[in-house]
This record gives sequence, structure tokens and C-alpha cells, in this order.
Amino acid sequence: MARSDSEGSGATIRDVAVQAGVALSSVSRVLTGHPDVSPAMRAKVEAAVAELGYEPDLLAQSLRSGSTKTIGFVLRDISNPLFANIARAAEQELRRSGFSMLITSSDGHLDVEARNLALLRRRRVDGVIVSLVSEEAESTRAALAAINGPVVLLDREVSGLGAAAVLCDHYSGVYRATGELLARGHQRIGLVSGALTVRSSRERLRGYEAAFAAAGVPVDRSLLALGSFDADFAKAEVIRLFSRRDEPTALITGGIASAAGALQGLRQLRRAVGTDVALVTLDEWPMFDVLAPDLASVSRDSGEMGTAAARLMLDMLNGAEPRTVVIDTHFTPRDSVGPVRRVTPAPRKAPARRSAPKKSVG
Repeated sequence: MARSDSEGSGATIRDVAVQAGVALSSVSRVLTGHPDVSPAMRAKVEAAVAELGYEPDLLAQSLRSGSTKTIGFVLRDISNPLFANIARAAEQELRRSGFSMLITSSDGHLDVEARNLALLRRRRVDGVIVSLVSEEAESTRAALAAINGPVVLLDREVSGLGAAAVLCDHYSGVYRATGELLARGHQRIGLVSGALTVRSSRERLRGYEAAFAAAGVPVDRSLLALGSFDADFAKAEVIRLFSRRDEPTALITGGIASAAGALQGLRQLRRAVGTDVALVTLDEWPMFDVLAPDLASVSRDSGEMGTAAARLMLDMLNGAEPRTVVIDTHFTPRDSVGPVRRVTPAPRKAPARRSAPKKSVG
């Protein structure tokens, strides 16, 4: 005989209600994470569930309620520690409200991103949190428009979608970092970051250019390397920039992977951070703490981003309109931001005194 509302054990939701001595509806509210449940009621039901080994049939529950209690999360790069922290905070917040989270990674590929969104739609997730590879890809726009539920964008802007968003104030952080470098005498400042098809790169460039304008210094656009957040791209661009006769005296790198790639390139070229070149990273990573000198950074609270994204999602599932939350960035100058290196010309050697020719004896 088919089991009802359970897998693994033979217990049913009715058995749980009888064991706990409560109504069937009370058990349902506890199991679905309903907030209108007293602590005493929740304790009774959870004790009965544990004693009976009851395991709810989630598919049956979703068919009855029209909700899977699952949120999809599409990451641009799951290997990036920033996204791991965002996802962890979002999952913790969703779990408190009885939701689980299904994570996929696009690995920076637009076709994978569109397929992941389509997969989440077929799995009937209640909503999607997404960090897009590009804001301009039509395949992604179409996949997002087909989602049957709220959408929360992470640091991205897509017009006409009606999505909520968690945005970071990259402009202010990069403006302060660039201004600090300019104040220390740097005028040849390289910026290595992602393509301008995403908001974070556009805002970083805007802050960079505004700091130059405020200092009355022209921007050398040949020092801009805006194409990818990948480490390999950053390494290649740093090697290119420092192979010039008029190489930069400072670098700003757009993200954890970019910073790692830039450091690899500088090491290969034997450029010392803090003396040969000043360096500011955008985003922090605990592994950077073992480096010397300490790296200056423009940071944001990744945990706050994840929590804000989850709360926006929960609010919209409860009927709220989409809205935008802005996360501050903070510039922290450290030892990697040194002054312009002053190269002292080597002293010229005095020409060797020519000895007088020996007189021949004869």
C-alpha cells in the first residue's frame, strides 16, 4: 500500500498529530514554518516527529500548497569566496522561514546561466536570486522573464524585469581609493576589472574617473583593462601593462579573482607590492591576510548582501512590491598603498684616466 505524506518510515502526518495530541492543522503549520505557532506547540510537534521518524513528502506538500518552499540561487562563479559568503547568509535567512535553497553556478558562461534559470523554473522554485554574467544577454533576459515568481538581482540592473535588487555602492569606495592614490602622487593608475556589461564595473569606472576629475588629472584610458573578473585575464593584463615603458605606478583590481591574478602577474615580473607598485583590491579574502605587505581594499559586507537578498525574496513572496537595497563599501588604506617610487639615477662613473704611453728604450 502506498504511504501517505512520508518516505522512509511508515509514520504519517496524522500519526504525528495523534502522538503530539494536537490538531492536524497545527502539525502542518509547524512543518511549513508558519510564524503563528507557540513555542510549546512547536516543541510538541517536533518531539513527535523525532520519536516517530516522520519524513514529510515534500512533493506532495508542494502539489497541495502550490509552493515548493525552495528558492533558486544562480551564482556567476561558485568558486569565488564572495559568492560563497553571500549564498551562506541567504540560505541561513531563508531557512529561518522554512525555505531551502537550490544553488547553481554558471561559471561565467551565458548559455549555462540561461539553462540554469530554465532548470530552476522547471523545478518550480518559488523565486530566484541571481548574479548575472551580463545584464545585456537576451537569452538571460528571456529566461528571467519566464520565472514564475519573484526575482532578486545581486548587484545587477535589468530594466523592465520588475525585479528587486541588492546593489553595492562601488562608486564611493573606488572614488576614495583612487583619490588616496592620487594624493600620494600616483597618476598612472591601472584599473583591472570586469566588462562594462555589468553594473559593478560601470560604477567602479565612474568612481575612478570622478576622482581623477576632482584632482584635475587627465585619465589615461590605455591603463584601463575592463573585460573579465577572471584571474587569468587579470594576470595577462597586468603583464601587458607592466611591459610598457610608461608602466603604471599603482593598480586597482576588481574582485578577489582579479587581485589573485594581478598578484601572480606582478610576481612573475618581479614587481614588489607597496614599493614598486601600489595595490588596492576590490573585495577582501582571508587568505590575503597572510600576504606582506597588508593589502589596501575596498570592501563590502557579503553577509549583509545575502541576508538582504533573502529578506527581499521573502517580502515579495508575502506580497510586497520589489524594491532596492544599497550596501555601503568601505576603503581601508594599508601598507600596499605606498607613494610613487622615486628612481634615483645611478651615479655616473668617472672616465678611467688613461696612462701615459711608455717611452721606448733603445
